[in-house]
Amino acid sequence: MSPKEDSSLPLIGGLLAALGAGLCCAGPLVLLLLGVSGAWIGNLTLLEPYRPLFLLAVVALFAYAGWRVYRPIEDCEPGTACAIGHVRKRRQIIFWIAALTALILVTSNYWILWFT
Repeated sequence: MSPKEDSSLPLIGGLLAALGAGLCCAGPLVLLLLGVSGAWIGNLTLLEPYRPLFLLAVVALFAYAGWRVYRPIEDCEPGTACAIGHVRKRRQIIFWIAALTALILVTSNYWILWFT
């Protein structure tokens, strides 16, 4: 098995990019929920100009991870993780959990207003 075959980097990278994209909106809410308050919290928009880049990274990394998780089993080398049925199914489940988490983080600036 090659290290590249079993790499989870696209999935981890997609989640980190989603976290970066949602940080500008979810960050102040998390601080408020932790009891940190003040007028300065509304100015926590340092990452807002980079939001489109984070969104692009989220889509690209999850597209690549999805391609790797759902590629035909015939493309997998025998004995690798993607050729083993139960491992393949587990990776698909983890992919969708991560994708839903990323979707929640990326869209947080639209629904987070309901909680403030």
